[in-house]
Amino acid sequence: MDCIFCKIVEGTLPSTKVYESDTVVAFQDIKPEAPVHILIIPKKHIATMNEVTADDDTIMAELFTAARQIAIEQGIAESGYRLINNVNSDGGQVVYHLHFHLLGGEKLGALNAK
Repeated sequence: MDCIFCKIVEGTLPSTKVYESDTVVAFQDIKPEAPVHILIIPKKHIATMNEVTADDDTIMAELFTAARQIAIEQGIAESGYRLINNVNSDGGQVVYHLHFHLLGGEKLGALNAK
């Protein structure tokens, strides 16, 4: 498979991990858009949110648990943060492995949709 995030999960591509469990890994984005910009991914390859099934309920719950824990550890839980999932090309998805962007550490502007 040629998925960059699967290679990070395998350990064949380096990353700066901030969280890891049996099913989820989180690491710093290499092109951060905020002082805190963490990517949170399932270890299982799921291309987009559209492919999530009921069998993935436990994984999805852990993704959100990881987001809350990371926000606390990064010191942004109280001030606020944004959790974003882009789906397919019109939604801005670039890497086709389900992932959430955890952004914070500064006042974030409004999202401007056209």
